[in-house]
Amino acid sequence: MTGDSVLHSVLVQGRLAYAMRRAAAAREGTLGLQIMTPSLLAARLAGGLLRPASRESIETGIRAALSQRDALEDIAPISGLPGTTRAVLRTLRRIWRAGLDLRTGPYAVQPRVKDLAWIEDTVRLHLQPGERLLPDLCDLAQAAVRFAPRVIGPLRIEGVHAMDPIWRPLINGLREFIQVEWDAPTFCDTGWFHGSTRHVAIKEGIKRGVSCADPHHEALEAMRWARELLASGRARASEIAIATTAPMACDDYMLALVSASDLPICFLHGRPALATRDGQRCAALADVLQGGLSQARVRRLLSLAANQGTILDDLPDHSLPVPGEASLSTAVDWERALAPYPETAAILVPVLRLLESGTGAAEETAGLLLRGRSRRLWDEALRSAPASALMFSLEALRVADDRDPAAAIAWCSADELAASPRRFAWLIGLTTGGWPRSGGLDPILPGYIIPSALSDPDPIEAGDRRCLDNILASTEEVVLSSGRLSSEGKRVGPSALMPYFEKINVLHRDTPRGHTLTEADRLLAQEKDRSADPIVSSAMAAWHDWGLRSLTPHDGLLAHEHPLLSILLTKPQSPTSLSRLLRDPLAYIWYYALGWRDLVHKERGLVLPADDMGLLVHELLRRAVDHLEPKPGFIVAARHEVEEALAIASAGVIESWPLVTNVPPPVLWTNTVRQAAEMSLAGLTFETFTEAGTRSWTEVPFGGESREGDLPVSLPWDPARPVVLPGTDICIRGTIDRLDLRATAAAVRVTDYKTGQRPKAPDLMTIDDGAELQRVLYSLACRQLLPDTKPLIARLIYLRPPVKVSPLKNPDGMIDFVANWVKLARSVLQAGFVYPGITTKPNHRFGRIALPAAISYLERKSNAIRETAGPELAAHWGTK
Repeated sequence: MTGDSVLHSVLVQGRLAYAMRRAAAAREGTLGLQIMTPSLLAARLAGGLLRPASRESIETGIRAALSQRDALEDIAPISGLPGTTRAVLRTLRRIWRAGLDLRTGPYAVQPRVKDLAWIEDTVRLHLQPGERLLPDLCDLAQAAVRFAPRVIGPLRIEGVHAMDPIWRPLINGLREFIQVEWDAPTFCDTGWFHGSTRHVAIKEGIKRGVSCADPHHEALEAMRWARELLASGRARASEIAIATTAPMACDDYMLALVSASDLPICFLHGRPALATRDGQRCAALADVLQGGLSQARVRRLLSLAANQGTILDDLPDHSLPVPGEASLSTAVDWERALAPYPETAAILVPVLRLLESGTGAAEETAGLLLRGRSRRLWDEALRSAPASALMFSLEALRVADDRDPAAAIAWCSADELAASPRRFAWLIGLTTGGWPRSGGLDPILPGYIIPSALSDPDPIEAGDRRCLDNILASTEEVVLSSGRLSSEGKRVGPSALMPYFEKINVLHRDTPRGHTLTEADRLLAQEKDRSADPIVSSAMAAWHDWGLRSLTPHDGLLAHEHPLLSILLTKPQSPTSLSRLLRDPLAYIWYYALGWRDLVHKERGLVLPADDMGLLVHELLRRAVDHLEPKPGFIVAARHEVEEALAIASAGVIESWPLVTNVPPPVLWTNTVRQAAEMSLAGLTFETFTEAGTRSWTEVPFGGESREGDLPVSLPWDPARPVVLPGTDICIRGTIDRLDLRATAAAVRVTDYKTGQRPKAPDLMTIDDGAELQRVLYSLACRQLLPDTKPLIARLIYLRPPVKVSPLKNPDGMIDFVANWVKLARSVLQAGFVYPGITTKPNHRFGRIALPAAISYLERKSNAIRETAGPELAAHWGTK
């Protein structure tokens, strides 16, 4: 190695400048060089074992001071609020940087200033050995300036564009003992410095301005530009920077683009903690503590907390053997659900009981479930705010980037870049309010207590202006961009600091580019690549055909006698599948042939969804009627016996359903079951029966349909016998809500319960355009499985008060009508035409996220669909 080994020092500003100067010294083989920031310089002078107080220690002291409310006079009312710790920390840092002494001067008698001085003293008591607050460190350093020749040597200040007032007396004091020179940026305040200053010459670099759609588009364009510089060989990664005034606001965009492009980018200010696995562990634990137990939260926590060396690693097979739809909102429910699995319960139940206690157990649960960096992040979040605000604290946490800034593109704040300029820079966010920013009032120490000129000598607005001027003066090529919209979609204008350009290039996201960032970006911006990709070109052809009035292969025209359709129609059909076949063949094929399903994530809600409410009422009806049969018999049971049966059914449902499905919280769940029981009681008692010797069954399967739970000892028929639609080979299967059969099969009555809203004219409704096929298909099952029973009643009962009965008129005629409709629909389907239902309400369609669900599409294609389907089939559409 070469270089001078004489001790000398360099003073820099910011992490980027520190990393770049260290890398340059390593490349040059420099010996005897100390690279320091002002606080490290003071620590070096004050004593080799001293160091600036860490944020962790300061926050611990602030929390301890705020907890002693009796000692506070003016801050006591807000001492327990989330965010107070961070606000006090920011205020104290501003005071320290300004070199302001809280115990002297005309402002020391203010109650707020006294509180801050007391908090400062309390913080000193909680510092680790060797730690000192900045004012104390500065005082010790000034007392030891005579040792500067031996511990500092000649000092050169490089690139520092803002020296805090607290350090200025120390820097001037060093001049009496060592040589101090300042290589100052073009735009900075050097009037306070008593030594020699050399200003860096202004570079006449290339400057251009662009206008982007929004901050995400700005980040995308900046990344495209950086990739182009690297690919062309014009620049190395260490010569490129992307900067803005507040980079954390754009971190999500940058993280997504870095992940997709794999460009070497260093986040100087750190990556969001929640973007790491350790941060997600903390977030999962906080979610359970604040939101309560639910299966989704617990599963997420277990998956993230595994393999850390905790008690959870001992779970058998690292699995959770409980039904996936169960809500399990209390530790008691979990204990009951895990009872068949004693090994898992022994490990998991004590943990769940602790989690159920909420944020009060934040420390204990972290000690049990978190290790390493996850635990450190958790402790940092608890230091900055109360446990009740954990989610907000975690969102503000950052973790250091593993990339070396000296070997990567810098994504940083403008003040970092101004202190260590790079050849190529892209500045984003030059909008009104974005650059320069408005500092606003200090919430703890506003200007009416201490003038801002004293407590904040370098306002944020002045700093933003200075940083922009220095970047423009020291960069070989710089691009300045502004968004036309904010991240919230509001229209914004360019910043007043935007340099004058004869022409600002207006960029659009899908405009063809010479260089793109990712695969998706290439397909979006390069027309020739889109047409060459078979998937993208097919999607573009589908989009073109979507706007045509004629039918195309993208509208459901298939090969004649497609084997998938032939196989599908040989399988037994349910009332639901037949309804889809008649109303919306496209949805029928999606669901039953292709196996598509709506991705519905059932979060635990405060109200039971409508479909689950229907299942609940049916379950109560089934349990109540099964309890009454065969003795005393549902038909002859007194009202109090029905009420008793429903009470028993309700207790069973309240106990069992949380273990198998998602239900509201316990109090609301009990009330929901009570409402469903009232609806069920109304349906069971609204009519008086006079028929003697009548037997009732609920949930009666037919056509090979299986029923959950144990079947009754006797059924009115063999449930395995086939039921065939007349004139076809299509088999029907299903479950009848309730069947009443008179002795010796003299008459039969089938009932389908409805818990939804009653239509305006239920008596005029037969099959409701194919939506209500239950009565028809139940009648068909009775006709074929009970051939000797001629009197037949098939009815709908609407349970919402007032209870309404709607019998089916002419069941035999409707059976023939539906059978003929199914034959026509089947013939059209087998001919290769899979059409969307033009009479189906879009909001009620399965798969409605797809484009064919749009009303405009159905209106545009309706005439072509009717012509292709044929007049005979189209005549059935709109049947009441």
